[in-house]
Amino acid sequence: MRLAPSILSADFSKLASEIQEIESYGADWFHVDVMDGHFVPNMTIGPVVVRALRARTRSVLDCHLMVRDPVKMIPWFIDAGADVITLHLEALDDPLPALSSIRSAGKKAGLSIKPGTPVEKLEPFLGAVDLILVMSVEPGFGGQGFMPESLAKVKWLAARKRATGAAWVLQIDGGINPTTAMAARAAGVENFVAGSAVFSSPDRRKSWNDLMEAIR
Repeated sequence: MRLAPSILSADFSKLASEIQEIESYGADWFHVDVMDGHFVPNMTIGPVVVRALRARTRSVLDCHLMVRDPVKMIPWFIDAGADVITLHLEALDDPLPALSSIRSAGKKAGLSIKPGTPVEKLEPFLGAVDLILVMSVEPGFGGQGFMPESLAKVKWLAARKRATGAAWVLQIDGGINPTTAMAARAAGVENFVAGSAVFSSPDRRKSWNDLMEAIR
């Protein structure tokens, strides 16, 4: 079980020190939300920031590309030092070439779906990924409430993973707190993305410990 704080909720004026603080609690994986203002109605950061972070941390940088043209951006994030690059199924006609290009570069390839996308649409691609991300909020903004209907998708994916002996990681993102994390853990989630529950807490260490207790 792993908790992956989302830097979307961090203080961007001191991003390196924000990450280092959470690393002191035990974090070794950070979620980087990349938004282009087209695929989702918001804009965040690009490969320049990832490159700067790569020079300041050895933690895993998991770049979630919520963008209209992910194929164009894949080489940028590979060069910037991303460890994991997650694409949205909804942004690609055929994800297989894009996933292959990520893995050929020695990176981990992920595939994500929005809440409105049927989970069964992932079936043809489960053999070509290292990570599957189920969005439990509509992508585009932090601090949203958890959508409990996402747990049905998690259970379907967890069953497929058990049935096939697959090694990909099952991740969830959106509205994660100790209560929703416990429900997601019971459904089969292995990697939990949490932004505001960690970075926006008045007592970050306690919030980190509470989340870790919930997912364990």
